[in-house]
Amino acid sequence: MRKPKHKTVERLLKYLEYVKKKMNDGNMSVFSHELAKYVGVSPAQVRQDLMDLEIKGTPQSGYSVEEFFNAICSHLKCERKTKVILIGVGNLGKAILSYFLKRKSTLEIAAAFDSDAQKTGRIFSGTPILNIEEVEKYIKRERIKVAIITTPQESAQRIADLLVRAGIRSIVNFAPVMIQVPENVFVEQIDITLSIEKAAYFADETLEAK
Repeated sequence: MRKPKHKTVERLLKYLEYVKKKMNDGNMSVFSHELAKYVGVSPAQVRQDLMDLEIKGTPQSGYSVEEFFNAICSHLKCERKTKVILIGVGNLGKAILSYFLKRKSTLEIAAAFDSDAQKTGRIFSGTPILNIEEVEKYIKRERIKVAIITTPQESAQRIADLLVRAGIRSIVNFAPVMIQVPENVFVEQIDITLSIEKAAYFADETLEAK
């Protein structure tokens, strides 16, 4: 079985989200055209993704929801609890901590870090806030592999270097700047401003088309 690429994993997670809803509604099967509409891809793309994972279905009965769920969960290791850390407890960092507190997930933000002494040594949304000077020891002791950066852009690269040196292998970067990391480190760049600007552009395009 081939290891799925970045975009494929993103689609699989969305498929899984949809199938969970189907299961909660008591449905026994799901079809490729449903998944395609939910994710925003073609039914052929859905079928190819599932074929790569050896998930079988038929045009008449679709895919068994239970088998589908178990197969993707097994591949994505859903049963494994993953500890994550967050760097930068500003407004965005706090919003993410609050969001995770209310969401059932296999991800756990085990600790948050900041350089502001007025923020450290406290608990926010169930997460301890520690001094950034402790982050390297914490990563190595707890064997953390995933980190979220929500710092100002001027400190993002320095923080990324620190995280990589300590053993982090995947970073979700919310800082509005591209960070440079070794090839064996995965980075998911989340640019909120860019997303809003893109939405604004397409809003204008939609108005002009009318």
